[in-house]
Amino acid sequence: MTWLLLVLKVPATPSRHRVAVWRELRRIGAISIGQGVWAVPDVPVFSAGIARAVTLTEQAGGQAVTLNATGRGPDDAARLQELFTAARSADWVEFLADCGKFEEELAKEIRIAKFTLAELEEEEQSLERLRRWHRDLTARDVFRAPEAAEAGRRLKECVAACEAYAERVITALHDTP
Repeated sequence: MTWLLLVLKVPATPSRHRVAVWRELRRIGAISIGQGVWAVPDVPVFSAGIARAVTLTEQAGGQAVTLNATGRGPDDAARLQELFTAARSADWVEFLADCGKFEEELAKEIRIAKFTLAELEEEEQSLERLRRWHRDLTARDVFRAPEAAEAGRRLKECVAACEAYAERVITALHDTP
């Protein structure tokens, strides 16, 4: 596996430039391997984000150097893969926690019998956010972290729970007083 290393030097002030670069790198799933040094596998899914980070750095008056790296030996390559997979695992754990929150929210709405179209729309928006997040995590989970399979299963459970809630809302809206 070839890696892209991004070596950045962003001016200290104003801090918004450093924050913007940091957010972009975190958004694409880059791992920090040292002060101003970030790494991602050299695969197409990261190209646009790396280009944005370089542009943001240069627009802030900073410097960016992008390098290809493989490590000097198999231990180096394995260590980078471990770091990257651990970061994806942390992302998946956060995703799974949000799936739990989504299911808890649906259970609460059912418990209090809040069966309105407005609430259904809000829950469907939350589900769509989970779908987008799952898609984005899947795209950057190059080495398939162990939590990915459970996340796919949990997303399907969230979809089924939302569909069941939608059925309850429609039933409640069609009930005659």
